Amino acid sequence: MWKHIAANGLSFLIVAVIALAGAITWGQQEFVARGPLQEAIFFEVPRGANLREISEDLASEGAISSGMIFRLGTDYADRAQDLRFGNYEIPAGASMAEVLDIVTSGAASTVRYTATFVLRNQGTGEMRLRERVPGTGELVELATFAYEEDVPEIYRELTGSDAGVVYRVSVPEGLTSWQIVEGLNQAEFLTGEVPELPTEGMLAPDTYEVARGADRSELLNRMQAAQAAILADAWANRVDGLPLADIDEALILASIIEKETSVPSERGWVASVFVNRLNRGMRLQTDPTVIYGVTNGRGVLGRGIRQSELRDDNPWNTYVIDGLPITPIANPGRAAIEAALNPEDTDYVFFVADGTGGHAFAETLDEHNDNVARWRVIEAERAVESQ
Repeated sequence: MWKHIAANGLSFLIVAVIALAGAITWGQQEFVARGPLQEAIFFEVPRGANLREISEDLASEGAISSGMIFRLGTDYADRAQDLRFGNYEIPAGASMAEVLDIVTSGAASTVRYTATFVLRNQGTGEMRLRERVPGTGELVELATFAYEEDVPEIYRELTGSDAGVVYRVSVPEGLTSWQIVEGLNQAEFLTGEVPELPTEGMLAPDTYEVARGADRSELLNRMQAAQAAILADAWANRVDGLPLADIDEALILASIIEKETSVPSERGWVASVFVNRLNRGMRLQTDPTVIYGVTNGRGVLGRGIRQSELRDDNPWNTYVIDGLPITPIANPGRAAIEAALNPEDTDYVFFVADGTGGHAFAETLDEHNDNVARWRVIEAERAVESQ
Protein backbone atom coordinates (compact mmCIF):
# COMPACT_ATOMS: atom_id res chain seq x y z
CA MET A 1 0.00 0.00 0.00
CA TRP A 2 2.70 2.46 1.02
CA LYS A 3 4.60 1.63 -2.10
CA HIS A 4 1.51 2.45 -4.13
CA ILE A 5 1.04 5.76 -2.32
CA ALA A 6 4.73 6.61 -2.74
CA ALA A 7 4.56 5.77 -6.42
CA ASN A 8 1.53 7.98 -6.88
CA GLY A 9 3.20 10.77 -4.92
CA LEU A 10 6.33 10.52 -6.98
CA SER A 11 4.28 10.60 -10.18
CA PHE A 12 2.44 13.69 -8.93
CA LEU A 13 5.73 15.36 -8.03
CA ILE A 14 7.17 14.61 -11.44
CA VAL A 15 4.08 16.02 -13.13
CA ALA A 16 4.24 19.11 -10.90
CA VAL A 17 7.91 19.64 -11.68
CA ILE A 18 7.24 19.24 -15.40
CA ALA A 19 4.31 21.64 -15.16
CA LEU A 20 6.39 24.13 -13.22
CA ALA A 21 9.23 23.89 -15.73
CA GLY A 22 6.73 24.37 -18.52
CA ALA A 23 5.23 27.38 -16.76
CA ILE A 24 8.69 28.87 -16.26
CA THR A 25 9.59 28.26 -19.88
CA TRP A 26 6.31 29.78 -21.02
CA GLY A 27 6.82 32.78 -18.71
CA GLN A 28 10.32 33.32 -20.04
CA GLN A 29 9.09 33.16 -23.61
CA GLU A 30 6.22 35.53 -22.80
CA PHE A 31 8.67 37.97 -21.17
CA VAL A 32 10.74 38.32 -24.35
CA ALA A 33 7.94 37.85 -26.88
CA ARG A 34 6.52 40.69 -28.96
CA GLY A 35 4.24 42.83 -26.83
CA PRO A 36 0.57 43.72 -27.40
CA LEU A 37 0.98 47.42 -28.27
CA GLN A 38 -0.25 48.21 -31.76
CA GLU A 39 0.93 51.84 -31.58
CA ALA A 40 3.63 53.57 -29.57
CA ILE A 41 2.53 55.26 -26.35
CA PHE A 42 3.98 57.53 -23.72
CA PHE A 43 4.11 55.99 -20.26
CA GLU A 44 4.87 57.84 -17.07
CA VAL A 45 6.62 56.19 -14.16
CA PRO A 46 5.27 58.21 -11.22
CA ARG A 47 7.70 59.46 -8.61
CA GLY A 48 7.92 56.94 -5.76
CA ALA A 49 5.85 54.23 -7.49
CA ASN A 50 6.65 50.59 -6.69
CA LEU A 51 6.95 47.62 -9.04
CA ARG A 52 3.39 46.37 -8.48
CA GLU A 53 1.89 49.80 -9.25
CA ILE A 54 3.98 50.21 -12.37
CA SER A 55 3.25 46.68 -13.65
CA GLU A 56 -0.49 47.18 -13.15
CA ASP A 57 -0.37 50.55 -14.94
CA LEU A 58 1.56 49.01 -17.82
CA ALA A 59 -0.99 46.22 -18.12
CA SER A 60 -3.94 48.64 -18.00
CA GLU A 61 -2.30 50.73 -20.73
CA GLY A 62 -1.97 47.60 -22.86
CA ALA A 63 1.82 47.82 -22.91
CA ILE A 64 2.31 44.35 -21.43
CA SER A 65 0.17 41.19 -21.44
CA SER A 66 0.67 40.25 -17.78
CA GLY A 67 1.58 42.35 -14.76
CA MET A 68 2.51 39.21 -12.82
CA ILE A 69 4.97 37.97 -15.46
CA PHE A 70 6.47 41.45 -15.69
CA ARG A 71 7.00 41.49 -11.91
CA LEU A 72 8.48 38.00 -11.88
CA GLY A 73 10.84 38.83 -14.74
CA THR A 74 11.89 42.09 -13.08
CA ASP A 75 12.55 40.34 -9.77
CA TYR A 76 14.43 37.53 -11.50
CA ALA A 77 16.66 40.10 -13.21
CA ASP A 78 17.12 41.83 -9.82
CA ARG A 79 16.04 45.18 -11.31
CA ALA A 80 13.06 46.10 -9.13
CA GLN A 81 15.10 48.88 -7.52
CA ASP A 82 16.19 50.28 -10.88
CA LEU A 83 12.82 51.79 -11.88
CA ARG A 84 13.20 55.50 -12.59
CA PHE A 85 10.68 58.35 -12.55
CA GLY A 86 9.98 59.98 -15.92
CA ASN A 87 8.03 59.96 -19.17
CA TYR A 88 9.07 57.23 -21.59
CA GLU A 89 8.04 56.27 -25.08
CA ILE A 90 7.22 52.59 -25.43
CA PRO A 91 7.26 51.52 -29.10
CA ALA A 92 4.71 49.29 -30.73
CA GLY A 93 5.36 45.60 -30.13
CA ALA A 94 7.89 46.15 -27.32
CA SER A 95 8.45 42.98 -25.30
CA MET A 96 8.30 43.01 -21.50
CA ALA A 97 12.08 42.76 -21.44
CA GLU A 98 12.33 45.83 -23.67
CA VAL A 99 9.76 47.70 -21.57
CA LEU A 100 11.83 46.92 -18.48
CA ASP A 101 14.94 48.30 -20.19
CA ILE A 102 13.05 51.49 -21.06
CA VAL A 103 11.59 52.24 -17.62
CA THR A 104 14.90 51.50 -15.87
CA SER A 105 17.04 53.52 -18.30
CA GLY A 106 17.43 56.39 -15.83
CA ALA A 107 16.62 59.02 -18.43
CA ALA A 108 13.25 59.81 -19.95
CA SER A 109 14.38 58.68 -23.36
CA THR A 110 11.89 60.74 -25.28
CA VAL A 111 10.72 64.28 -24.72
CA ARG A 112 6.95 64.42 -24.47
CA TYR A 113 6.40 68.12 -23.79
CA THR A 114 8.60 71.03 -24.85
CA ALA A 115 8.15 74.61 -23.71
CA THR A 116 10.19 76.91 -25.95
CA PHE A 117 10.46 80.57 -24.99
CA VAL A 118 11.19 82.57 -28.17
CA LEU A 119 12.65 86.01 -27.54
CA ARG A 120 11.23 89.02 -29.37
CA ASN A 121 12.94 92.24 -30.39
CA GLN A 122 10.76 94.27 -28.02
CA GLY A 123 12.53 92.66 -25.08
CA THR A 124 9.70 90.19 -24.44
CA GLY A 125 9.06 86.60 -25.42
CA GLU A 126 6.52 84.09 -26.66
CA MET A 127 6.05 80.64 -25.16
CA ARG A 128 5.35 77.71 -27.49
CA LEU A 129 4.11 74.58 -25.77
CA ARG A 130 4.23 71.40 -27.83
CA GLU A 131 3.61 67.69 -27.35
CA ARG A 132 5.42 64.94 -29.23
CA VAL A 133 3.29 62.33 -30.95
CA PRO A 134 4.62 58.90 -29.88
CA GLY A 135 6.17 56.84 -32.62
CA THR A 136 6.40 59.71 -35.12
CA GLY A 137 8.66 62.42 -33.71
CA GLU A 138 6.07 64.98 -34.78
CA LEU A 139 5.53 67.92 -32.43
CA VAL A 140 1.96 69.17 -32.11
CA GLU A 141 1.29 72.74 -30.98
CA LEU A 142 -0.69 72.81 -27.72
CA ALA A 143 -0.51 76.54 -26.98
CA THR A 144 1.33 79.70 -27.98
CA PHE A 145 1.14 82.69 -25.69
CA ALA A 146 2.95 85.70 -24.24
CA TYR A 147 3.15 86.09 -20.49
CA GLU A 148 1.33 89.41 -20.62
CA GLU A 149 -1.62 87.45 -22.01
CA ASP A 150 -3.66 84.81 -20.19
CA VAL A 151 -1.51 81.76 -19.53
CA PRO A 152 -3.35 78.64 -20.81
CA GLU A 153 -4.58 76.19 -18.20
CA ILE A 154 -2.73 73.31 -19.86
CA TYR A 155 0.59 75.09 -19.24
CA ARG A 156 -0.30 75.69 -15.59
CA GLU A 157 -1.23 72.04 -15.17
CA LEU A 158 1.97 70.72 -16.76
CA THR A 159 4.31 73.05 -14.89
CA GLY A 160 2.52 72.30 -11.62
CA SER A 161 2.82 68.53 -11.99
CA ASP A 162 5.55 65.91 -12.34
CA ALA A 163 5.00 65.73 -16.11
CA GLY A 164 8.27 65.81 -18.01
CA VAL A 165 8.57 69.24 -19.63
CA VAL A 166 11.79 70.21 -21.40
CA TYR A 167 12.38 73.96 -21.37
CA ARG A 168 14.20 75.77 -24.15
CA VAL A 169 15.14 79.39 -24.80
CA SER A 170 15.31 80.38 -28.47
CA VAL A 171 17.38 83.46 -29.27
CA PRO A 172 16.92 84.74 -32.85
CA GLU A 173 19.77 86.34 -34.77
CA GLY A 174 20.08 90.11 -34.64
CA LEU A 175 18.79 90.90 -31.15
CA THR A 176 20.77 93.30 -28.99
CA SER A 177 22.11 92.28 -25.60
CA TRP A 178 19.51 94.51 -23.93
CA GLN A 179 16.69 92.82 -25.83
CA ILE A 180 18.00 89.37 -24.87
CA VAL A 181 18.36 90.22 -21.18
CA GLU A 182 14.95 91.87 -21.07
CA GLY A 183 13.45 88.82 -22.71
CA LEU A 184 15.11 86.44 -20.26
CA ASN A 185 13.81 88.55 -17.38
CA GLN A 186 10.29 87.83 -18.66
CA ALA A 187 10.81 84.05 -18.58
CA GLU A 188 9.11 82.87 -15.38
CA PHE A 189 10.87 79.49 -15.44
CA LEU A 190 14.31 81.14 -15.06
CA THR A 191 15.77 82.58 -11.87
CA GLY A 192 18.46 85.03 -10.77
CA GLU A 193 19.32 88.63 -11.50
CA VAL A 194 21.54 89.82 -14.35
CA PRO A 195 23.93 92.35 -12.78
CA GLU A 196 25.04 93.99 -16.02
CA LEU A 197 24.48 93.81 -19.76
CA PRO A 198 26.79 91.40 -21.58
CA THR A 199 29.10 92.86 -24.21
CA GLU A 200 27.16 93.70 -27.36
CA GLY A 201 27.59 91.05 -30.03
CA MET A 202 28.95 88.38 -27.71
CA LEU A 203 25.76 86.32 -27.21
CA ALA A 204 25.37 83.48 -29.69
CA PRO A 205 21.87 83.22 -31.16
CA ASP A 206 20.65 79.64 -30.82
CA THR A 207 18.14 77.48 -28.98
CA TYR A 208 19.34 76.49 -25.52
CA GLU A 209 17.91 73.70 -23.41
CA VAL A 210 17.61 74.65 -19.75
CA ALA A 211 16.19 73.21 -16.56
CA ARG A 212 13.27 74.90 -14.89
CA GLY A 213 14.80 77.25 -12.30
CA ALA A 214 18.04 77.71 -14.27
CA ASP A 215 20.01 80.86 -13.51
CA ARG A 216 19.81 83.62 -16.13
CA SER A 217 23.43 84.65 -15.68
CA GLU A 218 24.61 81.08 -16.20
CA LEU A 219 22.60 80.89 -19.43
CA LEU A 220 24.16 84.15 -20.62
CA ASN A 221 27.59 82.71 -19.82
CA ARG A 222 26.78 79.74 -22.06
CA MET A 223 25.80 82.11 -24.85
CA GLN A 224 29.03 84.08 -24.49
CA ALA A 225 31.18 80.96 -24.49
CA ALA A 226 29.41 79.71 -27.62
CA GLN A 227 29.89 83.04 -29.43
CA ALA A 228 33.55 83.20 -28.49
CA ALA A 229 34.08 79.72 -29.95
CA ILE A 230 32.21 80.55 -33.17
CA LEU A 231 34.12 83.79 -33.61
CA ALA A 232 37.51 82.20 -32.94
CA ASP A 233 36.86 79.42 -35.46
CA ALA A 234 35.67 81.82 -38.16
CA TRP A 235 38.61 84.17 -37.55
CA ALA A 236 41.07 81.30 -37.88
CA ASN A 237 39.54 80.39 -41.25
CA ARG A 238 39.16 83.91 -42.67
CA VAL A 239 40.23 84.82 -46.18
CA ASP A 240 43.29 86.98 -46.73
CA GLY A 241 43.18 90.69 -47.41
CA LEU A 242 40.23 91.70 -45.26
CA PRO A 243 40.20 95.35 -44.07
CA LEU A 244 39.71 94.20 -40.47
CA ALA A 245 42.32 94.93 -37.84
CA ASP A 246 41.23 92.28 -35.35
CA ILE A 247 38.55 89.86 -34.26
CA ASP A 248 36.56 92.65 -32.60
CA GLU A 249 36.16 94.45 -35.91
CA ALA A 250 35.04 91.19 -37.49
CA LEU A 251 32.25 90.97 -34.92
CA ILE A 252 31.20 94.56 -35.60
CA LEU A 253 31.01 93.92 -39.33
CA ALA A 254 29.08 90.68 -38.78
CA SER A 255 26.50 92.50 -36.67
CA ILE A 256 25.89 95.00 -39.49
CA ILE A 257 25.49 92.18 -42.02
CA GLU A 258 23.04 90.47 -39.67
CA LYS A 259 20.86 93.58 -39.42
CA GLU A 260 20.97 94.35 -43.15
CA THR A 261 19.61 91.06 -44.49
CA SER A 262 17.75 87.99 -43.31
CA VAL A 263 18.11 86.25 -46.68
CA PRO A 264 20.79 83.53 -46.27
CA SER A 265 21.94 83.66 -49.89
CA GLU A 266 22.60 87.40 -49.64
CA ARG A 267 24.89 87.49 -46.64
CA GLY A 268 28.05 86.97 -48.66
CA TRP A 269 27.07 89.69 -51.13
CA VAL A 270 26.18 92.17 -48.39
CA ALA A 271 29.52 91.37 -46.75
CA SER A 272 31.29 92.03 -50.05
CA VAL A 273 29.66 95.48 -50.33
CA PHE A 274 30.94 96.55 -46.92
CA VAL A 275 34.39 95.02 -47.46
CA ASN A 276 34.66 96.78 -50.82
CA ARG A 277 33.60 100.08 -49.26
CA LEU A 278 36.15 99.73 -46.46
CA ASN A 279 38.89 98.87 -48.95
CA ARG A 280 38.02 101.94 -51.07
CA GLY A 281 37.75 104.31 -48.12
CA MET A 282 33.99 104.80 -48.64
CA ARG A 283 31.66 105.32 -45.71
CA LEU A 284 29.43 102.34 -44.96
CA GLN A 285 26.23 104.44 -44.85
CA THR A 286 24.05 101.72 -43.37
CA ASP A 287 20.76 102.55 -41.65
CA PRO A 288 20.93 99.94 -38.83
CA THR A 289 23.97 101.69 -37.39
CA VAL A 290 22.05 104.97 -37.33
CA ILE A 291 19.16 103.29 -35.53
CA TYR A 292 21.52 101.81 -32.94
CA GLY A 293 22.95 105.27 -32.32
CA VAL A 294 19.44 106.52 -31.58
CA THR A 295 18.18 103.61 -29.43
CA ASN A 296 21.48 102.38 -27.96
CA GLY A 297 20.12 98.93 -28.68
CA ARG A 298 17.24 99.32 -26.21
CA GLY A 299 14.14 98.29 -28.12
CA VAL A 300 13.11 99.15 -31.65
CA LEU A 301 12.91 102.57 -33.28
CA GLY A 302 9.37 102.02 -34.52
CA ARG A 303 9.47 104.79 -37.15
CA GLY A 304 11.52 106.05 -40.04
CA ILE A 305 14.94 107.62 -39.60
CA ARG A 306 14.91 111.43 -39.43
CA GLN A 307 17.28 113.61 -41.43
CA SER A 308 18.64 115.02 -38.19
CA GLU A 309 19.52 111.48 -37.09
CA LEU A 310 21.34 110.80 -40.35
CA ARG A 311 23.47 113.90 -39.62
CA ASP A 312 23.99 113.19 -35.92
CA ASP A 313 27.67 112.87 -35.07
CA ASN A 314 27.79 109.77 -32.87
CA PRO A 315 30.23 106.82 -32.93
CA TRP A 316 27.68 104.50 -34.59
CA ASN A 317 26.44 106.75 -37.41
CA THR A 318 28.19 105.38 -40.49
CA TYR A 319 26.79 108.23 -42.58
CA VAL A 320 29.06 110.55 -40.60
CA ILE A 321 32.01 108.48 -39.36
CA ASP A 322 34.63 106.71 -41.44
CA GLY A 323 35.01 102.95 -41.16
CA LEU A 324 33.21 100.74 -38.67
CA PRO A 325 31.14 101.90 -35.68
CA ILE A 326 32.62 101.72 -32.22
CA THR A 327 30.82 98.51 -31.17
CA PRO A 328 28.64 95.80 -32.67
CA ILE A 329 25.01 96.82 -33.13
CA ALA A 330 23.47 93.39 -32.43
CA ASN A 331 24.34 89.77 -31.70
CA PRO A 332 25.07 88.12 -35.06
CA GLY A 333 24.61 84.44 -35.82
CA ARG A 334 27.23 82.05 -37.11
CA ALA A 335 26.28 82.60 -40.77
CA ALA A 336 26.74 86.38 -40.55
CA ILE A 337 30.09 85.97 -38.80
CA GLU A 338 31.31 83.54 -41.44
CA ALA A 339 30.08 85.87 -44.21
CA ALA A 340 32.01 88.77 -42.71
CA LEU A 341 35.22 86.74 -42.75
CA ASN A 342 34.56 84.95 -46.05
CA PRO A 343 32.66 87.45 -48.22
CA GLU A 344 31.72 86.80 -51.84
CA ASP A 345 34.22 88.09 -54.39
CA THR A 346 32.24 90.90 -56.08
CA ASP A 347 32.65 94.52 -57.16
CA TYR A 348 29.40 95.57 -55.54
CA VAL A 349 29.45 98.76 -53.47
CA PHE A 350 25.72 99.52 -53.33
CA PHE A 351 22.51 97.70 -52.48
CA VAL A 352 18.89 98.62 -51.84
CA ALA A 353 15.66 96.74 -51.11
CA ASP A 354 14.07 95.17 -54.18
CA GLY A 355 10.55 94.63 -52.87
CA THR A 356 10.81 90.85 -52.51
CA GLY A 357 12.45 90.79 -49.08
CA GLY A 358 15.90 90.81 -50.66
CA HIS A 359 18.13 93.46 -52.23
CA ALA A 360 19.29 94.70 -55.61
CA PHE A 361 23.08 95.05 -55.81
CA ALA A 362 25.06 97.45 -58.00
CA GLU A 363 28.68 98.21 -58.92
CA THR A 364 28.13 101.81 -60.04
CA LEU A 365 26.18 104.77 -58.73
CA ASP A 366 24.08 104.96 -61.91
CA GLU A 367 22.99 101.34 -61.51
CA HIS A 368 22.25 101.98 -57.87
CA ASN A 369 20.15 105.05 -58.63
CA ASP A 370 18.07 102.98 -61.06
CA ASN A 371 17.55 100.35 -58.36
CA VAL A 372 16.58 103.03 -55.85
CA ALA A 373 14.06 104.52 -58.32
CA ARG A 374 12.43 101.12 -58.76
CA TRP A 375 12.25 100.69 -55.00
CA ARG A 376 10.60 104.11 -54.60
CA VAL A 377 7.90 103.09 -57.06
CA ILE A 378 7.25 99.91 -55.08
CA GLU A 379 7.07 101.91 -51.84
CA ALA A 380 4.57 104.33 -53.39
CA GLU A 381 2.39 101.51 -54.71
CA ARG A 382 2.36 99.84 -51.30
CA ALA A 383 1.42 103.11 -49.61
CA VAL A 384 -1.59 103.47 -51.90
CA GLU A 385 -2.65 99.84 -51.32
CA SER A 386 -2.51 100.30 -47.55
CA GLN A 387 -4.84 103.30 -47.57
